[in-house]
Amino acid sequence: MLSVPPRQKPSWAVLREPHFWILIAIITCGTIFYYADSFPIINSLESGLHIDFARRSVHRILSILPVAYAAFVFGLPGGLTATTVITALLLPRVFISSSDPEEAAIEVAAFALIGAFVSWLIDVQNREKTQHRRTIASLEWTQRELRSHIEAVENEERRLSTINAVLSVVAESLDLRQMLHHAMDKVQEVMRVEKWLLYLLDEDSDELTLEAYHGVSSEFTELAKRIRVGEGLNGRVAQSGEPLATKDLSISHFLSSEIGLRENVRSQLTVPIKSKGRVLGTFCAATSELREFAPEEIELAVAIGNAIGVAVENAQLYEKERATLEQLRQSEESYRGLFENATGAIEVHDLNGKIVNANKAFEKLTGYTGKELEGLDVTNFLSPKDVKAVEALLRAQYRGDPVESLVEFPLTRRDGSETIVELMPSLIIRNGRPVGVQSIVRDVTEQRRMQENLRYYVSQVLKAQESERLRIARELHDDTAQALTGVSRRLDMLSSSGTDIPPDIAQRLDELREQTDTILDGVRRFSQDLRPPVLDDLGLLPALKWLLIALEEQDGIESNTRILGEPRRLPRDAELALFRIAQEALSNVRKHSHASAVELTLDFRNDSIAVTVADNGNGFELPPATGDLAASGKLGLIGMQERARLLGGTIDMGSKPGEGTKVVVTVPG
Repeated sequence: MLSVPPRQKPSWAVLREPHFWILIAIITCGTIFYYADSFPIINSLESGLHIDFARRSVHRILSILPVAYAAFVFGLPGGLTATTVITALLLPRVFISSSDPEEAAIEVAAFALIGAFVSWLIDVQNREKTQHRRTIASLEWTQRELRSHIEAVENEERRLSTINAVLSVVAESLDLRQMLHHAMDKVQEVMRVEKWLLYLLDEDSDELTLEAYHGVSSEFTELAKRIRVGEGLNGRVAQSGEPLATKDLSISHFLSSEIGLRENVRSQLTVPIKSKGRVLGTFCAATSELREFAPEEIELAVAIGNAIGVAVENAQLYEKERATLEQLRQSEESYRGLFENATGAIEVHDLNGKIVNANKAFEKLTGYTGKELEGLDVTNFLSPKDVKAVEALLRAQYRGDPVESLVEFPLTRRDGSETIVELMPSLIIRNGRPVGVQSIVRDVTEQRRMQENLRYYVSQVLKAQESERLRIARELHDDTAQALTGVSRRLDMLSSSGTDIPPDIAQRLDELREQTDTILDGVRRFSQDLRPPVLDDLGLLPALKWLLIALEEQDGIESNTRILGEPRRLPRDAELALFRIAQEALSNVRKHSHASAVELTLDFRNDSIAVTVADNGNGFELPPATGDLAASGKLGLIGMQERARLLGGTIDMGSKPGEGTKVVVTVPG
């Protein structure tokens, strides 16, 4: 940020300052009083009023006040100027009217030195205050800049990830309608809008044709099926090729040809769909609430429009000239434009691992130029372990097996720095045979750091939760349970005493004692569920057996324990996490499975520890993705996964309706 120096005031401008004339008045009055005994009129007045104006020692001390005043108001130059002026006014007494010129000269010199010293001190103080204010202002500015930079980085990351997602969607299919719906669904998700329309331009009729939409009524789609270029907001954008954001459609002159008030729409962003500078259509995103679209949102929408434009052009060429070589050439050219201008890093290498092509994003990611990448072996960026993983994935792709198409690894850039990336390789097939590999590479370094921070936060929450459970369990055992025990004994003593107690009162005392014992049993059971002492005292295996015994006694579910290998103790955190996972799994068996038997297996045979909980209950349909567990209400399963992940382990779940459920957690041990 550049700082603009303050404009210098002209020297005569000081005459307009009230402080200047106040100083002149103070110095004038002081001078008159200083030379009072030299003026007959003032001397006579002094004698008549018995005022000693000749006490020049006090006057010289008070003469420092205008010097200090000038230094405060006008800075060091003002203080020195005031000192010089007053010194000059004191000098005539040295040479003209003083009875002791030498003493008067020393006093004048002392005043000049003191005045200069006072001016310097005040200037130093003012400079320190100014520097302090500047430092505070600089820190505030730096904080604002840092906040702005963080927001810019987050917005840029969101923009790039969105464009990458749209590019991935549009690259999946050449089916125009399918591609447009998928791409606009992604736009709706990112921009948080409720309705959208997508038009493509028919150059022959100079009209926009509605190709895809969401959130509007069928009556409106019939009315807005075709729009002439220049008509309404979409027509204007198609004509100008520039985006148009409308905050309030209710005051727009073009409302009649756009989403009307009956569609409950207030704000709309309309952007062109362009490829190579040519408008191919428009899309608009609308909300039912007043909303002012930020510049970064408009920029993101324009970038998406360009990406969709390249894909639209490619799809149109494919559909129109599919059977000709010209269509193939133009489709390849369109793909080249998409490849080169894609924000995601893409590289193509042959079956020997030699890079034959890479886009600019890949060059930027690796730090190599395009010429340097040509012929470079991809193993320069992959470790031997990662090479084997990619090869296994490609072989599975060729066989048609369902595979996870992402490989995560640390990529070493040209300057030696490392960044974490996700690699999505895919085989290039020609005439039924693989001829190369195309890979999309995405930088996920910041995402992984955020995940690590979230994992750390979750671990701290779990630790705090366990500490609170332990505290509550101890309080229940030491305080509540002891108090209930005392109440039960007193009731027992009262009911069994030899005093004459009516039968109905004795019966009520027995019932009250039994109820107290029941409550005491519940408190003890609740305390043990919160933190069973057997886990801390004896370890994981006895604690798990205690869970199975409780399950069998309280719920009548037959249980069995299998131990494979030689049992051994684990670190305290690992035993606690495995116990909580097994406890949650058995709790699900008790509450939801309607099982009659459950088996718990502990496998100590390898370097890791595997705990398996299997039941013969109803089972359930697992969601296709782990992220869908929360939406389906399986919060307990999410907690089990987080605990396993914090130990560096994995958890596998298998379940089908009517076939029971099996949970296997494996952690290093």
